[in-house]
Amino acid sequence: MSTKKFPAAIHRLPRGGRKSLVVGALALGLAGGLTAQTMVPGQFALADPVRVEAAAPQSFAAVVAGVKPAVVSVRVTSDRTPRMMSSRGGGIPGFEDLPRDHPLQKFFRQFGGKPGGEGARPQRRGTSQGSGFFISDDGYLVTNEHVVAGGSEFVVVGDDGIEYEARLIGTDERTDLALLKVDSEKEFTYVEFADDAPMVGEWVVAVGNPFGLGGSVTAGIVSARGRDIGAGPYDDFIQIDAPVNRGNSGGPAFNTKGQVIGVNAAIFSPSGGNVGIAFAIPASTATNVIADLKDDGTVVRGWLGVQIQPVSADIAESLGLDEAKGAIVAEAQGDSPALAAGIRSGDTILSVDDEAIDGPRELARKIAAYPPETEVDLGIWRDGREQSVTVTLGRLQEKASAAAAVEPTGEATAFVDSLGLELASAKEVGAGERGVVITDLARDSKAGEKGLKRGDVILEVAGKPVDAPGDVASAVLGASEGGRKAVLMRVKSENATRFVAVPVARG
Repeated sequence: MSTKKFPAAIHRLPRGGRKSLVVGALALGLAGGLTAQTMVPGQFALADPVRVEAAAPQSFAAVVAGVKPAVVSVRVTSDRTPRMMSSRGGGIPGFEDLPRDHPLQKFFRQFGGKPGGEGARPQRRGTSQGSGFFISDDGYLVTNEHVVAGGSEFVVVGDDGIEYEARLIGTDERTDLALLKVDSEKEFTYVEFADDAPMVGEWVVAVGNPFGLGGSVTAGIVSARGRDIGAGPYDDFIQIDAPVNRGNSGGPAFNTKGQVIGVNAAIFSPSGGNVGIAFAIPASTATNVIADLKDDGTVVRGWLGVQIQPVSADIAESLGLDEAKGAIVAEAQGDSPALAAGIRSGDTILSVDDEAIDGPRELARKIAAYPPETEVDLGIWRDGREQSVTVTLGRLQEKASAAAAVEPTGEATAFVDSLGLELASAKEVGAGERGVVITDLARDSKAGEKGLKRGDVILEVAGKPVDAPGDVASAVLGASEGGRKAVLMRVKSENATRFVAVPVARG
């Protein structure tokens, strides 16, 4: 058993106090026998160093040998229709520098082709690879939703090189999890999810298919827990430093017992390669989601129907709260369970069934974990005191993204250079009766840096409603000519509405 020693901080004695301390120590030694280490002038008093008695694994070979047969490569084939090449920044080979208002641009847009019509764009077969792992001996296996998204055929390749056809049981985009099934008489080696959350500093082993190299093994430690990386409403990632690269998506992260602590889902990397920061979906999340997918192919979640935001220190002070915790309600949505129960704007939700809520993310996860029609007791702060409200939860509906309804043709769109946005009237593209839809963003878009994305609907710019791309362009131009550094937009993303200040070029 190895012993790790971590030197504690060295505390220097106060100036002028060293002599009296040494005399006192000598006096004690003379009076009762010298038991302490004798100090001499010039020495520092050292605190006892931290000593940790913990066994470190000499090798991960036993763990790897046990779990590796359960880990597979996932090969996904899909029928893809290539998007019409962009006319901005080199989209048309040989015409990269063609001005946007050149007549040929209209020609390329007009004859780019539409599926099923004259000049239809050709269909092509696309393939992608990821990782996965068996969770039962009868062939159920877990991977990421983004690995199988858009797939029409699925093949899993075992550690022994044998290929099996698989079928998709269900996916959950909100947590980026998917469940596949291999129909075979073979009994597969499988692994189980860990019951306990890993501790920071605990060893972790990742097995997967990086860059198509199936069965690759890396090791590291758990760096952090509860990470929010902006991937979805239920972010609660485990951060690990085991090298994880492209192709590891959907693969397992194991503890030294061979249990799955997380499903590798994302990496932080400026270059696309590993830099020692990877994120895994916790086993606690995956267990519940996969159970729902196995049951009927879908995940059913409870729905409260509120727009919420964190409680800052200033908000807590203004409300008379002792701590900056909970989630303050910005708005209770129409026809929602929250509105029916009397929840209103300004209420601060502090607990759910007597379990404290730290912030909006935790509230969203807790509510989503309940099945619809469940009665929950919300502890809320209203009018300077804590109250209790009982709410019967509804069912969270999966909403189609507005981006899915938008297929830019070039005729209905306009590009605003100062924002880096391609826009279309929401009404014209079937994304609603009001507003302007973002159909594309430039890579260096200032609006993109502020969190705007494809499918978002711009409702107002500088306090004025907008219904056409020209309205947005005019409002931005006005702000620029007026010497403003930014223009304020009211933007709708799915069912949430927010204000975003987007920088503009000075006029």
